[in-house]
Amino acid sequence: MDYYIVIPIHNEEAFLKSTLDSILQQTLLPKEVILINDNSTDNTESIIDQYCSGNTLFKKLNSTSSTQHMPGSKVINAFNKGLNLLDNNYDFIVKLDADVILPSNYFEVISAHFKTNKNLGIAGGFIYEQNSTGKWVLNHPMDKDHVRGAIKAYSKACFKAIDGLKNAMGWDTVDELLARFHEFSILTDSQLKVKHLRPTGKAYNAKAKRLQGKAMYSMRYGFIITTIASLKMALKNKSIKSFWNNMLGYIQATRNNTAYLVTEEEGKFIKDLRWKNIRRKIKS
Repeated sequence: MDYYIVIPIHNEEAFLKSTLDSILQQTLLPKEVILINDNSTDNTESIIDQYCSGNTLFKKLNSTSSTQHMPGSKVINAFNKGLNLLDNNYDFIVKLDADVILPSNYFEVISAHFKTNKNLGIAGGFIYEQNSTGKWVLNHPMDKDHVRGAIKAYSKACFKAIDGLKNAMGWDTVDELLARFHEFSILTDSQLKVKHLRPTGKAYNAKAKRLQGKAMYSMRYGFIITTIASLKMALKNKSIKSFWNNMLGYIQATRNNTAYLVTEEEGKFIKDLRWKNIRRKIKS
């Protein structure tokens, strides 16, 4: 199967080479890899130039945006600029972070999943991060059916159906909810162990912490589901502060009449799906 990779990159000089080397070592290579240098101020661009000059697989695009390392809009803005350079001649498309190391058979396995399951919309492996002792340990959400935003692969049919990625915090949740709305399945392969070199959110500032609650509002969760989801997140992170940040972000979005990311029909489906999952977990 044919696939493209798009990588938004901001100040990743410490990790970028490892990511690009792991792409070059794939048993199934992509048609093209778009490297978006998003306003980097370190040595990132020279690394990109090195790989672009050494292999026609890579193509560089310079982008100017905020220098802040913010989740959501900054990443998807850059991704969409890279997307504009590609044609529609692909079977699946990948949004990849610039701080991961993929196993060499990663995309061969992903391709096989898409090939054998025509209803599959989004696929990915599991994320591992180093702990304080240097051991690589699983750091995946409690929902094992969720594909992390750092390693998302979309079938062309699914990507078109959900109208691409939403330009906001929460894009990597709403994409899966909309995929299910359009009757696509989600698959995570626990055998595909991806090393994530920088823990999620480490470089995010205080302002970014409230965007999760705003995202829950934008996905039409409603107050009760947002409260439950925020408590669950606080327990996982062992941080009551994350609960209050989420709720404050939700309340601010409500007061500001923030635009929704989904329609009323999609929102109803999302809310019903969330309640169904909550009831299932309570019963189990």
